[in-house]
Amino acid sequence: MPNTVHNVMDHASIAKLIAEACVLRGTFTLRSGRVSNFYIDKYLFSTRPEVLRPLGGLFGQVIGRLHAERPIVRLAGAELGGIPLVTIASMATGLPSIFVRNAKKDYGTAKQLEGKIERGDRVVFVEDVATTGGQALEAVKVLREAGADVVAVIATIDRQEGARENIEAAGLIFEALFTKADLGIGE
Repeated sequence: MPNTVHNVMDHASIAKLIAEACVLRGTFTLRSGRVSNFYIDKYLFSTRPEVLRPLGGLFGQVIGRLHAERPIVRLAGAELGGIPLVTIASMATGLPSIFVRNAKKDYGTAKQLEGKIERGDRVVFVEDVATTGGQALEAVKVLREAGADVVAVIATIDRQEGARENIEAAGLIFEALFTKADLGIGE
């Protein structure tokens, strides 16, 4: 990897910054259909440079570890929430990124993947908030259909509600920068 930005804030400070920015309390229906008494609004942290900057360093560290085992060629993230995160991970590592659309566009080039990908490219998928891992696995399927060798999913936040188990059951490495516990969210 050409370059890695080192994070200057400690893990607990970044967790506190994220929690203050995006943890909402109340009654919320999640993408999975489950009801929760808290919601992690990814857009409230992924739109703030003071949060993105240190997250880039953390992504760079995890991707660097994976890269040391066997070279990673590209990073990928899904629209909309994953785009700023895969972009900062790309900037931190110097690796190019791919954007995965939720659906093929029906105009222009009619692509579902934006960016260059070649058959056999080793790819790490960057996720925002992982609950069951469903969205990440849908995107991984699209990447694999395009010929990518997706090896890992790195979530910014793991809600600890099955994502790890589901993603690892699909044969992928799962890493999370933070868990709900790191953000001060109890049961």
